[in-house]
Amino acid sequence: MLFIRTMLLVISASSVLVGQAWASGKLTAEQVSGNSVKPNLVIILTDDQGYNDVGFNGSPDIRTPNIDNIAAQGTRFTNGYVTFPVCGPSRAGLLTGRYQGRFGFTINPTIDPSVEQNGIPTSEKNIAEVLQPAGYKSAIIGKWHMGTHPDLRPNQRGFDFFYGFLSGGHRYFPEELTINDLGDVKNKFDWYKTRLLRNETREDISKYLTDELSDEAVEFIKREKDNPFFLYVAYNAPHAPVQATQEYLDRNQHIKDKKRRTYAAMISSVDDGVGRIMETLQQQGIDDNTLVVFLSDNGGAKTNGSDNGELRGHKNLLFEGGVRVPFAMRWPGKIPAGVDYHQPISSLDIMATIVSQANVDTSDNKPLDGVDLIPFLTGDIKGQPHDVLFWRHVKTDSHALRRGDDKIVHDRQGDYLFDMQNDFVEQDNLLPQKAAQYQTLEKEYQAWEAQLIDAIFPGLNHWPKTTSVKKSKKNKKKNKNKAKQK
Repeated sequence: MLFIRTMLLVISASSVLVGQAWASGKLTAEQVSGNSVKPNLVIILTDDQGYNDVGFNGSPDIRTPNIDNIAAQGTRFTNGYVTFPVCGPSRAGLLTGRYQGRFGFTINPTIDPSVEQNGIPTSEKNIAEVLQPAGYKSAIIGKWHMGTHPDLRPNQRGFDFFYGFLSGGHRYFPEELTINDLGDVKNKFDWYKTRLLRNETREDISKYLTDELSDEAVEFIKREKDNPFFLYVAYNAPHAPVQATQEYLDRNQHIKDKKRRTYAAMISSVDDGVGRIMETLQQQGIDDNTLVVFLSDNGGAKTNGSDNGELRGHKNLLFEGGVRVPFAMRWPGKIPAGVDYHQPISSLDIMATIVSQANVDTSDNKPLDGVDLIPFLTGDIKGQPHDVLFWRHVKTDSHALRRGDDKIVHDRQGDYLFDMQNDFVEQDNLLPQKAAQYQTLEKEYQAWEAQLIDAIFPGLNHWPKTTSVKKSKKNKKKNKNKAKQK
């Protein structure tokens, strides 16, 4: 997970005196380090971007100079993971800082707005909901995918501003966005054609979608520069459909394969947007007080032209190609620059990092599974941030665990034990020689899995009305007592 989606922490005024200093450009290093201001958070997340599809991970053909600058001026995570190899559950883990299986977000949720539990349960708090009482302004720009029921939409879940779409994917050209609302959708995946939402109001766009999202991110920073804020830029690129403008296609003429060239062009648009976001932070005088995290929601898909490099597998699998992603963090003066960090870290850590650095009270929240990464990156804390990381994919009957350099994988094809220090490409299955070690790790996984619950909502195939909502509610009731124990 080296750099696929980004978190920015910016610092803004929390007192009149500091606010005046900030506005005048006279905020001192002493004021910043003295916790007199709260850090802002910006997460830049891409969709289905392969591990090798950024320059800082060695892409031979896709150029990402602006994304690369985040890594060059910050810390690159060579073992950066997400919690799931598919969009929805991965994002649920990122936004809550908790393994999504704890609250039944085990599949991509139905897009049917009538299903009241088709996203993150209201019993779970996301980053925006935790930061809101501390005075933060929060925005999500782009892909939500955390629930289409009215009670589960961004403006009801701690976000002050929403610009984007509710579903798990979208078409990119303005002329293709012809459906006014989800209630007008007649066929599955036609939700990719809905007009965008500005909070609760539908509107048309005039540009390529990725460029529109970048515009809105820039404007939000300008509006909220004097307030502590959380900006979640959830690009849907380069998720299918593979579509790009001629401008970005021309920039990638050196790539001969048509699908790969279009995929690269989509990433070029994202990279331009990242550059504009970073430039805006500089122009507003808050660049040095900003933590930027970039990552992807999962590994590259098998059919979209992506490249996971040497990693085995792809999106939807628990091998490294599905869950290890481009991942980087930048915060000048706070974390080392130009450094590779090799210990395993997780998207779970983003929430834990911001609430710790902002001194936000989380005593009423459920325990987080992530950790504050900053003291590990500065060397104030030695050792690994995580003793063990877990994955469960119910739909494919697969699971995985990584403890130190040992990783086990179970799927329908068999069982595996890998030495990640010497075999990160997962080619040498050590299970025949180390069966006892595999069983020890498998027992540890089973103990963790006992803490999880089943899916609380139907999946994407529930459209239209192909799965009983009553059945989903029955599952919710079945899991209720189990969930109380988490």
